[in-house]
Amino acid sequence: MREAPISAGFDRRGVLLAGAGLAAGCAATPWTPPAPVAFKIIEHQPIPMRDGVRLSARMWLPSAGVRVPAVLECIPYRKRDLYRAADDLWGPQLAAAGIAFVRLDVRGSGESEGVLTDEYSEAELEDCVEAIAWLARQDWCSGAVGMRGISWGGINTVQVAARRPPALRAIMPMCMCDRRYTDDAHYVGGTLAHTNFQWGALFKKVMAGPPDPQIHGDAWRTMWRQRLEATPPILATWMEHQREDAYWKRGSVYEAPADIAVPAYFAGGWSDTYTGAGLRLFSSLRTPAKMLIGPWGHTYPYAAAQGIDWAHEEVRWWREWLMHERTGIMEEPRLRLFLPSATASEGGPVPGRWVGEQRWPPPASLRRFYLNTGALEPQAKSGEPIVHRDRGVVGTTKPEWLDRLPIEQSHDDALSAVFDAQPFGEALEIAGEPELMLHVAADRPVAKVFVRLCDVRPDGKSWLVTWATLNLTRRESMSAPAPLKPGEVYTVRIRLRPTAYVFRAGSRLRLAISEGFWPMLWPSPEIPTLTLPTGVSTLSLPVRSGRQNEAACPITQGTGSDPAPTYRPATPDASGSIALTNNQPASPYRVEGAGVELAASSEETSEMTAGNPLSCRWRQTARSSWRSEGRDCAVEASYELTSDAASFRIRETLHATENGRDVFSRESNRRIPRDLM
Repeated sequence: MREAPISAGFDRRGVLLAGAGLAAGCAATPWTPPAPVAFKIIEHQPIPMRDGVRLSARMWLPSAGVRVPAVLECIPYRKRDLYRAADDLWGPQLAAAGIAFVRLDVRGSGESEGVLTDEYSEAELEDCVEAIAWLARQDWCSGAVGMRGISWGGINTVQVAARRPPALRAIMPMCMCDRRYTDDAHYVGGTLAHTNFQWGALFKKVMAGPPDPQIHGDAWRTMWRQRLEATPPILATWMEHQREDAYWKRGSVYEAPADIAVPAYFAGGWSDTYTGAGLRLFSSLRTPAKMLIGPWGHTYPYAAAQGIDWAHEEVRWWREWLMHERTGIMEEPRLRLFLPSATASEGGPVPGRWVGEQRWPPPASLRRFYLNTGALEPQAKSGEPIVHRDRGVVGTTKPEWLDRLPIEQSHDDALSAVFDAQPFGEALEIAGEPELMLHVAADRPVAKVFVRLCDVRPDGKSWLVTWATLNLTRRESMSAPAPLKPGEVYTVRIRLRPTAYVFRAGSRLRLAISEGFWPMLWPSPEIPTLTLPTGVSTLSLPVRSGRQNEAACPITQGTGSDPAPTYRPATPDASGSIALTNNQPASPYRVEGAGVELAASSEETSEMTAGNPLSCRWRQTARSSWRSEGRDCAVEASYELTSDAASFRIRETLHATENGRDVFSRESNRRIPRDLM
């Protein structure tokens, strides 16, 4: 995580300044931030759990002279060192506004006792419930508690809220998901995803990281050894659950969103893969809910290049729901979203405007296009079936599910089945989920489809607007897949990722369809040929109607810009081999206040021979180190994945050293059957 800048509206200490505002003129009820109050910081506060384990919290407590509410964030990313910069920002901002901020290390991470063996475990969620109750009982607390977080912290926030802790009064989840199987890196569209392994290698370092001797004294080595011994071959665990079974459904709140009974404020960005899940949950809640989506990726709203004064917004939210103060926040549009007229991949500030809506999807009319031979057209035309077999390795213009932005799409378009509409005579705004009703047959029992919706400009460049993928063996159920009958035509509904976008006059809409998308997705065991009857499949675009709410929602945002991605699409060499590398060298830096130097590095390689999906190989080695006076600890995690037609082979390693001496080493080798993957 990069160090977060001080948000607008705060002085150099991070103290809220009166008069700061997220949206000038946006509030229906004028609101002035409270005068800042002094606060104290507690570096290490043990919180006892039901089984005797003590979790470690860092707390910012206002000296307000009255009992105050508390906001909890619970993540495994080491509050004392790795996440210290972010906590040092949010702690003062909230505490100065009369709201206690409590950062809790997940059980078995950072300075908390116990062991961490998986994401969002039952122990973790129960710990959060107990921590909320503990906070509410403190003599400084008013009894009202909120919960916030981004990514992991946003995901466990909604899971904990579904358990309805009595003292939990409101939540603020950012960049989160509500469905672990399909929306949290593991099985994208029901297909084994590269990000499952990228994240898994990093997660093993989180599980195996050492506690700090400055907090735990001589006991730190014993605690570290317990963590190392308990760290499982987590990638094998995830691969043993290739269907959406009870393992993935535990903690996935999408099936019962009504379990969340407190007000919720969601935040995300259009370049963040998690935003669709946030919109789905926002739309499903029966409680007061708000959402904001900006022109950024998987980051906090304040940290983005075109970020906003999120601290002002967050303080308003907590004072509204934890302190019963009328701030006007609920009198504004429930949904505020940035409507871009270009993609972030093009570099520079993303052009567009903020709009306000009351629901998702917003009011829209559907514009339907038929998939005719090479064209998207308003009327169906008969013709010979469209037969497609990927013309090489498709996917290197968007190699990652989450982080790196896609590049210009012409390379992958040329390898796919492409359907183009006529140029738009005037600008066209869409907001919602484009839907593809696809009639498709495959000549193999296992096949998938990857669809991309692109904006093709008059200069011929193609820019990715949104996308979706589906493992066709999971066409009816992610829990009970069934093989395809070769040659049989299936009708499948594919909802593309939610989007809001303005196609300029002169642009063309392009739909590109491929079977593979590598290296984001593991390839099918054989390369299928797809057949689409002509003039039967349809693409429906949600065309946004009206501008009735826009005047109510001007938002002041930063004017910075993220650079356009500079990598190039990969092509096979003369032998047909293709290889992608993504190496992150170590850049040591010192964490002031913790007395430790941190460093992290990673080397990642994806390889395959064009035309031979069984040659696919993914491997990665990730390292982290912690150096302080008299101590130099390091953890290294690696994996290698290969397959044959019937099974996957996964090798995982974990290695730890102290002062250059080996203290732990383990290797796991597993063969796991392919389950229609």
